[in-house]
Amino acid sequence: MRYLICAALLAAGPVLADPAEGLWRTEPGRDGAFGHVRIDACGAALCGVLQAAFNADGSRRESGAVGQPIVWDMRPEGGGRYGEGRIWDPQRDKTFRSKMVLHGDVLDVSGCVGPFCTAQSWHRLP
Repeated sequence: MRYLICAALLAAGPVLADPAEGLWRTEPGRDGAFGHVRIDACGAALCGVLQAAFNADGSRRESGAVGQPIVWDMRPEGGGRYGEGRIWDPQRDKTFRSKMVLHGDVLDVSGCVGPFCTAQSWHRLP
């Protein structure tokens, strides 16, 4: 019986993962560069780390931002919405108040400084 309970808990692990967890491709920036961001649980919130950076032509880009936190303190609000988070734009070296909305394999990410906001749609990678 004990083995059945352990097996059930292990099988339930992936079901308990937040739907926004995973690897995401950012929209290209002003220079065409884009990144891959891994979103994972950080306690009760979600956090994201820049896994790789790419030039506009898709070649790997050397960046000191790779391995750095890019999204943090993103709190699930239900219905695919996340808020109260922060996001760092390594190209501008600015941190914004942030929120996200999940639509299937598209994650709409927005960030604001004062009344000025910017948004991107990130696409899930396999």
